[in-house]
Amino acid sequence: MNHLTRRMFIRELGLAGGLAPFMAGLPSLAALPGSKQRLIFMFSPNGTILPAFWPDQEGEDFELKEILKPLEDYKSRMLLLKGICNKVKGDGDRHMRGMSCLLTGKELFPGNIQGGSDSPAGWCKGISIDQEIKNFFQGKPETRTRFGSLEFGVGVPDRADPWTRMSYAGPNQPIAPVDDPYQMFRKIYGGIQDREPLGSILDDIRGDLKRVQGHLSPEERPLLERHAGFVREMEISLERAKDKAYALEPVVLKDGVADDNDHIPELCRMQTDLLVNALANDMARVATFQFTKSVGGARMRWLGIDDGHHSLSHHEDNRQDSQEKLTRINVWFAEQIKYLVHKLEQTPEPGGEGSMLDHTTIVWANELGKGNSHSLDDIPFVLIGGGLHFKMGRSLRFDRVAHNRLLMALAHGVGHTLDHFGNPGLSAGGALPLG
Repeated sequence: MNHLTRRMFIRELGLAGGLAPFMAGLPSLAALPGSKQRLIFMFSPNGTILPAFWPDQEGEDFELKEILKPLEDYKSRMLLLKGICNKVKGDGDRHMRGMSCLLTGKELFPGNIQGGSDSPAGWCKGISIDQEIKNFFQGKPETRTRFGSLEFGVGVPDRADPWTRMSYAGPNQPIAPVDDPYQMFRKIYGGIQDREPLGSILDDIRGDLKRVQGHLSPEERPLLERHAGFVREMEISLERAKDKAYALEPVVLKDGVADDNDHIPELCRMQTDLLVNALANDMARVATFQFTKSVGGARMRWLGIDDGHHSLSHHEDNRQDSQEKLTRINVWFAEQIKYLVHKLEQTPEPGGEGSMLDHTTIVWANELGKGNSHSLDDIPFVLIGGGLHFKMGRSLRFDRVAHNRLLMALAHGVGHTLDHFGNPGLSAGGALPLG
Protein backbone atom coordinates (compact mmCIF):
# COMPACT_ATOMS: atom_id res chain seq x y z
CA MET A 1 0.00 0.00 0.00
CA ASN A 2 1.26 3.50 -0.75
CA HIS A 3 -0.21 5.54 2.10
CA LEU A 4 -1.35 2.84 4.52
CA THR A 5 0.35 -0.44 5.36
CA ARG A 6 -1.68 -3.65 5.12
CA ARG A 7 -1.37 -4.11 8.89
CA MET A 8 -2.67 -0.57 9.48
CA PHE A 9 -5.52 -1.19 7.04
CA ILE A 10 -6.59 -4.31 8.92
CA ARG A 11 -6.40 -2.40 12.20
CA GLU A 12 -8.44 0.47 10.76
CA LEU A 13 -11.08 -2.11 9.77
CA GLY A 14 -10.81 -3.88 13.11
CA LEU A 15 -14.39 -3.17 14.10
CA ALA A 16 -15.75 -4.65 10.90
CA GLY A 17 -13.39 -7.62 10.99
CA GLY A 18 -14.18 -8.44 14.60
CA LEU A 19 -17.88 -8.45 13.89
CA ALA A 20 -17.70 -10.82 10.91
CA PRO A 21 -18.80 -13.92 12.88
CA PHE A 22 -21.57 -11.89 14.54
CA MET A 23 -22.91 -10.65 11.22
CA ALA A 24 -22.59 -13.99 9.45
CA GLY A 25 -25.43 -15.42 11.52
CA LEU A 26 -28.15 -13.27 10.01
CA PRO A 27 -31.13 -15.41 9.00
CA SER A 28 -32.01 -15.94 5.38
CA LEU A 29 -34.77 -14.33 3.47
CA ALA A 30 -37.94 -16.39 3.34
CA ALA A 31 -38.25 -18.90 0.53
CA LEU A 32 -39.13 -17.24 -2.73
CA PRO A 33 -41.97 -18.59 -4.85
CA GLY A 34 -41.27 -20.60 -7.97
CA SER A 35 -39.12 -23.59 -8.77
CA LYS A 36 -35.70 -23.48 -7.16
CA GLN A 37 -32.52 -25.02 -8.52
CA ARG A 38 -29.79 -26.12 -6.13
CA LEU A 39 -26.35 -27.65 -6.52
CA ILE A 40 -24.37 -29.57 -3.90
CA PHE A 41 -20.77 -30.52 -4.68
CA MET A 42 -19.55 -33.52 -2.66
CA PHE A 43 -15.87 -34.45 -2.46
CA SER A 44 -14.12 -37.63 -1.34
CA PRO A 45 -10.35 -38.15 -1.80
CA ASN A 46 -7.60 -40.45 -3.06
CA GLY A 47 -9.29 -41.94 -6.13
CA THR A 48 -11.52 -44.99 -6.30
CA ILE A 49 -11.24 -48.71 -7.09
CA LEU A 50 -12.17 -48.71 -10.76
CA PRO A 51 -13.40 -52.34 -11.16
CA ALA A 52 -15.69 -51.90 -8.15
CA PHE A 53 -17.01 -48.52 -9.29
CA TRP A 54 -17.79 -48.22 -13.02
CA PRO A 55 -20.69 -50.22 -14.49
CA ASP A 56 -19.87 -52.56 -17.35
CA GLN A 57 -22.87 -51.36 -19.34
CA GLU A 58 -23.67 -48.05 -21.03
CA GLY A 59 -27.01 -46.32 -21.40
CA GLU A 60 -30.09 -46.86 -19.27
CA ASP A 61 -29.68 -50.60 -18.71
CA PHE A 62 -26.76 -50.76 -16.29
CA GLU A 63 -25.93 -52.45 -13.01
CA LEU A 64 -24.26 -50.71 -10.11
CA LYS A 65 -21.02 -52.20 -8.86
CA GLU A 66 -20.16 -52.71 -5.19
CA ILE A 67 -19.10 -49.15 -4.35
CA LEU A 68 -22.28 -47.58 -5.72
CA LYS A 69 -24.65 -50.31 -4.50
CA PRO A 70 -25.80 -48.20 -1.49
CA LEU A 71 -27.38 -45.86 -4.06
CA GLU A 72 -29.37 -48.61 -5.81
CA ASP A 73 -32.72 -47.08 -4.84
CA TYR A 74 -31.76 -43.91 -6.71
CA LYS A 75 -30.35 -45.49 -9.88
CA SER A 76 -33.08 -43.92 -12.00
CA ARG A 77 -32.04 -40.50 -10.69
CA MET A 78 -28.30 -40.99 -11.25
CA LEU A 79 -25.97 -40.00 -14.06
CA LEU A 80 -22.58 -41.79 -14.16
CA LEU A 81 -19.97 -40.08 -16.32
CA LYS A 82 -16.92 -42.14 -17.26
CA GLY A 83 -14.15 -40.64 -19.37
CA ILE A 84 -14.16 -37.18 -17.76
CA CYS A 85 -10.55 -36.10 -17.27
CA ASN A 86 -8.80 -33.27 -15.47
CA LYS A 87 -6.45 -32.04 -18.21
CA VAL A 88 -5.14 -29.00 -16.34
CA LYS A 89 -1.32 -28.97 -16.51
CA GLY A 90 1.34 -26.76 -14.99
CA ASP A 91 2.67 -26.28 -11.49
CA GLY A 92 1.85 -28.55 -8.57
CA ASP A 93 1.58 -32.29 -8.11
CA ARG A 94 -1.45 -34.26 -9.27
CA HIS A 95 -3.09 -34.25 -5.85
CA MET A 96 -2.79 -30.44 -5.76
CA ARG A 97 -4.09 -29.98 -9.31
CA GLY A 98 -6.70 -32.65 -8.74
CA MET A 99 -8.09 -30.78 -5.74
CA SER A 100 -7.68 -27.09 -6.50
CA CYS A 101 -8.47 -27.49 -10.22
CA LEU A 102 -11.42 -29.85 -9.68
CA LEU A 103 -14.04 -27.09 -9.67
CA THR A 104 -11.95 -24.35 -11.30
CA GLY A 105 -10.60 -26.03 -14.45
CA LYS A 106 -7.68 -23.64 -14.35
CA GLU A 107 -3.98 -23.77 -13.55
CA LEU A 108 -2.30 -23.08 -10.22
CA PHE A 109 -0.10 -20.05 -9.72
CA PRO A 110 3.62 -20.66 -9.27
CA GLY A 111 4.36 -20.81 -5.55
CA ASN A 112 6.44 -22.32 -2.79
CA ILE A 113 4.22 -25.22 -1.70
CA GLN A 114 6.11 -28.39 -2.60
CA GLY A 115 4.37 -31.70 -3.03
CA GLY A 116 5.27 -35.03 -4.58
CA SER A 117 7.85 -34.88 -7.33
CA ASP A 118 6.30 -32.05 -9.33
CA SER A 119 7.11 -28.36 -9.23
CA PRO A 120 5.91 -26.31 -6.25
CA ALA A 121 2.74 -24.28 -6.67
CA GLY A 122 0.43 -21.76 -5.07
CA TRP A 123 -3.32 -21.16 -5.18
CA CYS A 124 -5.52 -21.52 -8.24
CA LYS A 125 -5.73 -18.86 -10.94
CA GLY A 126 -9.51 -18.83 -11.27
CA ILE A 127 -12.95 -18.95 -9.70
CA SER A 128 -14.59 -22.33 -9.01
CA ILE A 129 -17.86 -23.30 -10.68
CA ASP A 130 -19.76 -23.34 -7.37
CA GLN A 131 -18.87 -19.70 -6.80
CA GLU A 132 -19.49 -18.80 -10.43
CA ILE A 133 -23.02 -20.20 -10.15
CA LYS A 134 -23.47 -18.62 -6.73
CA ASN A 135 -22.61 -15.20 -8.21
CA PHE A 136 -25.08 -15.84 -11.04
CA PHE A 137 -27.84 -16.62 -8.53
CA GLN A 138 -26.90 -13.68 -6.30
CA GLY A 139 -27.07 -11.33 -9.26
CA LYS A 140 -30.84 -11.81 -9.58
CA PRO A 141 -33.37 -10.78 -6.90
CA GLU A 142 -35.51 -13.87 -7.48
CA THR A 143 -32.62 -16.28 -6.74
CA ARG A 144 -30.66 -14.24 -4.22
CA THR A 145 -30.20 -15.81 -0.77
CA ARG A 146 -28.59 -14.78 2.49
CA PHE A 147 -25.29 -16.61 2.01
CA GLY A 148 -25.36 -17.53 -1.66
CA SER A 149 -23.24 -20.57 -0.92
CA LEU A 150 -22.24 -22.61 2.12
CA GLU A 151 -19.01 -24.59 2.41
CA PHE A 152 -19.13 -27.66 4.67
CA GLY A 153 -16.35 -30.04 5.59
CA VAL A 154 -15.52 -32.99 7.81
CA GLY A 155 -12.00 -33.82 8.98
CA VAL A 156 -10.38 -30.91 7.12
CA PRO A 157 -7.13 -29.86 8.88
CA ASP A 158 -6.58 -26.29 10.02
CA ARG A 159 -3.71 -25.68 7.61
CA ALA A 160 -4.44 -23.98 4.29
CA ASP A 161 -2.87 -25.27 1.07
CA PRO A 162 -3.95 -26.44 -2.41
CA TRP A 163 -4.67 -29.94 -1.03
CA THR A 164 -7.33 -28.60 1.37
CA ARG A 165 -9.25 -26.16 -0.85
CA MET A 166 -11.52 -26.84 -3.82
CA SER A 167 -13.71 -23.71 -3.73
CA TYR A 168 -12.32 -20.38 -4.96
CA ALA A 169 -13.98 -16.95 -4.98
CA GLY A 170 -11.49 -15.88 -7.65
CA PRO A 171 -7.77 -16.03 -8.47
CA ASN A 172 -5.74 -16.51 -5.30
CA GLN A 173 -8.97 -16.54 -3.23
CA PRO A 174 -9.46 -20.01 -1.70
CA ILE A 175 -12.53 -20.51 0.50
CA ALA A 176 -12.09 -22.56 3.66
CA PRO A 177 -14.78 -25.16 4.41
CA VAL A 178 -16.30 -25.09 7.90
CA ASP A 179 -15.75 -28.54 9.37
CA ASP A 180 -17.15 -27.91 12.86
CA PRO A 181 -20.96 -28.34 12.88
CA TYR A 182 -21.32 -26.14 15.96
CA GLN A 183 -19.46 -23.34 14.17
CA MET A 184 -21.61 -23.86 11.08
CA PHE A 185 -24.76 -23.68 13.19
CA ARG A 186 -23.58 -20.37 14.68
CA LYS A 187 -22.85 -19.05 11.21
CA ILE A 188 -26.30 -19.98 9.91
CA TYR A 189 -28.51 -19.35 12.93
CA GLY A 190 -26.41 -17.50 15.49
CA GLY A 191 -27.94 -14.12 14.72
CA ILE A 192 -31.57 -15.04 15.40
CA GLN A 193 -31.63 -13.00 18.60
CA ASP A 194 -29.20 -10.34 17.35
CA ARG A 195 -31.19 -8.44 14.72
CA GLU A 196 -31.82 -5.33 16.80
CA PRO A 197 -28.18 -4.30 17.48
CA LEU A 198 -27.02 -5.01 13.96
CA GLY A 199 -28.45 -1.84 12.44
CA SER A 200 -26.35 0.44 14.62
CA ILE A 201 -23.29 -1.78 14.19
CA LEU A 202 -23.56 -1.50 10.42
CA ASP A 203 -23.65 2.28 10.83
CA ASP A 204 -20.34 2.05 12.71
CA ILE A 205 -18.81 -0.14 10.01
CA ARG A 206 -19.90 2.29 7.32
CA GLY A 207 -18.09 5.02 9.22
CA ASP A 208 -14.95 2.86 9.41
CA LEU A 209 -14.97 2.32 5.68
CA LYS A 210 -15.45 6.01 4.94
CA ARG A 211 -12.58 6.94 7.28
CA VAL A 212 -10.16 4.52 5.61
CA GLN A 213 -11.12 5.52 2.07
CA GLY A 214 -8.85 8.55 1.92
CA HIS A 215 -5.77 6.50 2.76
CA LEU A 216 -6.04 4.02 -0.10
CA SER A 217 -4.42 4.03 -3.52
CA PRO A 218 -6.63 3.67 -6.61
CA GLU A 219 -5.50 0.05 -6.97
CA GLU A 220 -6.69 -0.76 -3.46
CA ARG A 221 -10.09 0.89 -3.57
CA PRO A 222 -11.89 -2.09 -5.18
CA LEU A 223 -11.30 -4.01 -1.93
CA LEU A 224 -12.95 -1.21 0.04
CA GLU A 225 -15.83 -1.12 -2.41
CA ARG A 226 -16.39 -4.86 -1.86
CA HIS A 227 -16.59 -4.22 1.90
CA ALA A 228 -19.04 -1.38 1.33
CA GLY A 229 -21.13 -3.57 -0.94
CA PHE A 230 -21.24 -6.23 1.75
CA VAL A 231 -22.55 -3.66 4.26
CA ARG A 232 -25.28 -2.63 1.82
CA GLU A 233 -26.29 -6.26 1.31
CA MET A 234 -26.42 -6.77 5.08
CA GLU A 235 -28.72 -3.76 5.48
CA ILE A 236 -31.05 -5.11 2.78
CA SER A 237 -31.05 -8.52 4.45
CA LEU A 238 -31.92 -6.96 7.81
CA GLU A 239 -34.86 -5.12 6.37
CA ARG A 240 -36.23 -8.03 4.37
CA ALA A 241 -35.69 -10.59 7.14
CA LYS A 242 -38.13 -8.93 9.52
CA ASP A 243 -40.96 -11.23 10.62
CA LYS A 244 -39.92 -14.00 8.23
CA ALA A 245 -40.52 -17.55 9.36
CA TYR A 246 -38.35 -20.56 8.62
CA ALA A 247 -39.65 -23.33 6.39
CA LEU A 248 -38.01 -25.77 8.81
CA GLU A 249 -37.05 -25.12 12.41
CA PRO A 250 -33.27 -25.07 12.98
CA VAL A 251 -31.86 -28.52 13.66
CA VAL A 252 -30.95 -29.49 17.22
CA LEU A 253 -27.37 -30.74 17.32
CA LYS A 254 -26.12 -33.34 19.75
CA ASP A 255 -23.88 -31.73 22.36
CA GLY A 256 -20.22 -32.45 22.88
CA VAL A 257 -19.21 -34.28 19.69
CA ALA A 258 -15.45 -33.81 19.37
CA ASP A 259 -14.04 -32.57 16.08
CA ASP A 260 -11.61 -35.47 15.63
CA ASN A 261 -10.96 -38.52 13.45
CA ASP A 262 -12.98 -41.06 15.41
CA HIS A 263 -16.12 -38.90 15.41
CA ILE A 264 -16.16 -38.38 11.62
CA PRO A 265 -19.33 -40.50 11.16
CA GLU A 266 -21.28 -38.41 13.69
CA LEU A 267 -19.87 -35.17 12.30
CA CYS A 268 -20.91 -36.21 8.77
CA ARG A 269 -24.51 -36.75 9.87
CA MET A 270 -24.61 -33.47 11.80
CA GLN A 271 -23.22 -31.52 8.86
CA THR A 272 -25.62 -33.20 6.46
CA ASP A 273 -28.59 -32.38 8.67
CA LEU A 274 -27.44 -28.76 8.83
CA LEU A 275 -26.91 -28.64 5.06
CA VAL A 276 -30.40 -29.87 4.21
CA ASN A 277 -31.94 -27.60 6.85
CA ALA A 278 -30.08 -24.54 5.53
CA LEU A 279 -31.12 -25.26 1.93
CA ALA A 280 -34.72 -25.83 2.98
CA ASN A 281 -34.69 -22.41 4.65
CA ASP A 282 -33.20 -20.91 1.47
CA MET A 283 -30.01 -19.75 3.15
CA ALA A 284 -28.15 -20.75 -0.02
CA ARG A 285 -28.74 -22.60 -3.27
CA VAL A 286 -25.16 -23.73 -3.76
CA ALA A 287 -23.12 -25.78 -1.30
CA THR A 288 -19.93 -27.80 -1.11
CA PHE A 289 -19.27 -30.69 1.25
CA GLN A 290 -15.70 -31.87 1.60
CA PHE A 291 -14.88 -35.26 3.17
CA THR A 292 -11.37 -34.66 4.57
CA LYS A 293 -9.03 -33.39 1.80
CA SER A 294 -6.78 -34.41 -1.02
CA VAL A 295 -4.16 -36.78 0.44
CA GLY A 296 -6.75 -37.33 3.17
CA GLY A 297 -5.37 -39.72 5.75
CA ALA A 298 -8.42 -40.48 7.88
CA ARG A 299 -8.18 -43.76 9.81
CA MET A 300 -11.60 -45.31 9.49
CA ARG A 301 -11.55 -47.40 12.62
CA TRP A 302 -15.36 -47.46 12.64
CA LEU A 303 -14.96 -49.75 9.59
CA GLY A 304 -12.30 -51.85 11.32
CA ILE A 305 -9.55 -50.17 9.26
CA ASP A 306 -6.57 -48.76 11.16
CA ASP A 307 -4.53 -47.78 8.07
CA GLY A 308 -4.59 -44.20 6.87
CA HIS A 309 -6.73 -43.75 3.76
CA HIS A 310 -4.01 -42.03 1.72
CA SER A 311 -1.31 -44.57 2.51
CA LEU A 312 -3.67 -47.40 1.55
CA SER A 313 -4.41 -45.72 -1.76
CA HIS A 314 -0.72 -46.00 -2.73
CA HIS A 315 -0.65 -49.80 -2.47
CA GLU A 316 -0.37 -51.83 -5.66
CA ASP A 317 -3.43 -53.39 -7.26
CA ASN A 318 -2.21 -56.88 -6.37
CA ARG A 319 -2.51 -56.11 -2.66
CA GLN A 320 -5.90 -57.76 -2.24
CA ASP A 321 -6.23 -56.75 1.42
CA SER A 322 -5.67 -53.08 0.55
CA GLN A 323 -8.07 -53.21 -2.40
CA GLU A 324 -10.74 -54.65 -0.12
CA LYS A 325 -10.18 -51.95 2.50
CA LEU A 326 -10.27 -49.18 -0.08
CA THR A 327 -13.49 -50.58 -1.51
CA ARG A 328 -15.07 -50.55 1.96
CA ILE A 329 -13.93 -46.95 2.46
CA ASN A 330 -15.52 -45.87 -0.83
CA VAL A 331 -18.70 -47.81 -0.02
CA TRP A 332 -18.84 -45.81 3.21
CA PHE A 333 -18.58 -42.57 1.22
CA ALA A 334 -21.46 -43.76 -0.97
CA GLU A 335 -23.49 -44.44 2.18
CA GLN A 336 -22.97 -40.84 3.29
CA ILE A 337 -24.17 -39.64 -0.11
CA LYS A 338 -27.21 -41.90 0.28
CA TYR A 339 -28.01 -40.32 3.65
CA LEU A 340 -27.98 -36.88 2.04
CA VAL A 341 -30.05 -38.01 -0.95
CA HIS A 342 -32.59 -39.70 1.34
CA LYS A 343 -32.99 -36.59 3.50
CA LEU A 344 -33.55 -34.44 0.44
CA GLU A 345 -36.09 -36.94 -0.89
CA GLN A 346 -37.96 -37.06 2.41
CA THR A 347 -38.11 -33.26 2.75
CA PRO A 348 -41.01 -31.63 0.86
CA GLU A 349 -39.95 -28.75 -1.34
CA PRO A 350 -40.72 -25.57 0.68
CA GLY A 351 -43.27 -23.50 -1.19
CA GLY A 352 -43.12 -25.79 -4.21
CA GLU A 353 -43.98 -29.21 -5.53
CA GLY A 354 -42.34 -32.58 -4.95
CA SER A 355 -39.33 -33.11 -2.72
CA MET A 356 -36.15 -31.12 -2.30
CA LEU A 357 -34.36 -33.82 -4.29
CA ASP A 358 -36.51 -32.92 -7.30
CA HIS A 359 -34.91 -29.47 -7.26
CA THR A 360 -31.37 -30.36 -6.14
CA THR A 361 -28.51 -31.92 -8.07
CA ILE A 362 -25.66 -33.54 -6.14
CA VAL A 363 -22.29 -33.73 -7.90
CA TRP A 364 -20.02 -36.30 -6.24
CA ALA A 365 -16.38 -36.17 -7.38
CA ASN A 366 -12.80 -37.02 -6.44
CA GLU A 367 -9.46 -35.35 -7.09
CA LEU A 368 -8.06 -38.52 -8.70
CA GLY A 369 -9.35 -41.34 -10.83
CA LYS A 370 -6.98 -43.96 -9.40
CA GLY A 371 -5.01 -43.43 -6.22
CA ASN A 372 -1.84 -45.47 -6.70
CA SER A 373 -1.15 -44.10 -10.20
CA HIS A 374 -2.33 -40.56 -9.33
CA SER A 375 -4.32 -40.60 -12.56
CA LEU A 376 -6.38 -37.55 -13.45
CA ASP A 377 -8.29 -39.61 -16.05
CA ASP A 378 -11.71 -41.14 -15.44
CA ILE A 379 -12.46 -38.89 -12.47
CA PRO A 380 -15.45 -40.59 -10.76
CA PHE A 381 -18.19 -38.05 -11.41
CA VAL A 382 -21.66 -39.08 -10.20
CA LEU A 383 -24.72 -36.80 -10.48
CA ILE A 384 -27.85 -37.50 -8.46
CA GLY A 385 -31.17 -35.65 -8.23
CA GLY A 386 -33.10 -33.21 -10.34
CA GLY A 387 -33.48 -29.57 -11.17
CA LEU A 388 -30.96 -29.20 -14.01
CA HIS A 389 -33.13 -30.83 -16.71
CA PHE A 390 -30.50 -33.48 -17.44
CA LYS A 391 -31.66 -36.92 -18.56
CA MET A 392 -30.90 -39.08 -15.54
CA GLY A 393 -30.82 -42.86 -15.06
CA ARG A 394 -27.88 -43.38 -17.40
CA SER A 395 -24.30 -44.60 -17.43
CA LEU A 396 -22.38 -42.61 -20.05
CA ARG A 397 -18.88 -42.98 -21.45
CA PHE A 398 -16.85 -40.23 -23.07
CA ASP A 399 -13.51 -40.25 -24.86
CA ARG A 400 -11.22 -38.43 -22.44
CA VAL A 401 -13.29 -35.25 -22.31
CA ALA A 402 -11.89 -32.31 -20.33
CA HIS A 403 -13.88 -31.80 -17.16
CA ASN A 404 -14.23 -28.10 -18.00
CA ARG A 405 -17.04 -29.13 -20.34
CA LEU A 406 -18.92 -30.79 -17.47
CA LEU A 407 -18.50 -27.68 -15.34
CA MET A 408 -19.94 -25.63 -18.20
CA ALA A 409 -22.90 -28.03 -18.45
CA LEU A 410 -23.69 -27.46 -14.77
CA ALA A 411 -23.73 -23.71 -15.35
CA HIS A 412 -25.91 -24.11 -18.43
CA GLY A 413 -28.26 -26.27 -16.36
CA VAL A 414 -29.12 -23.27 -14.18
CA GLY A 415 -29.41 -20.91 -17.15
CA HIS A 416 -25.89 -19.47 -16.95
CA THR A 417 -24.76 -19.97 -20.55
CA LEU A 418 -21.00 -19.61 -20.32
CA ASP A 419 -19.03 -19.94 -23.57
CA HIS A 420 -16.04 -21.31 -21.63
CA PHE A 421 -14.99 -22.00 -18.07
CA GLY A 422 -11.54 -22.17 -16.54
CA ASN A 423 -8.88 -22.68 -19.18
CA PRO A 424 -10.55 -21.62 -22.46
CA GLY A 425 -8.54 -24.18 -24.44
CA LEU A 426 -10.00 -26.99 -22.30
CA SER A 427 -13.54 -25.75 -22.97
CA ALA A 428 -13.37 -26.58 -26.68
CA GLY A 429 -16.50 -28.38 -27.78
CA GLY A 430 -18.72 -26.45 -25.37
CA ALA A 431 -20.89 -27.70 -22.56
CA LEU A 432 -21.19 -31.47 -22.28
CA PRO A 433 -24.58 -32.53 -23.76
CA LEU A 434 -26.40 -34.17 -20.85
CA GLY A 435 -30.01 -33.39 -21.75
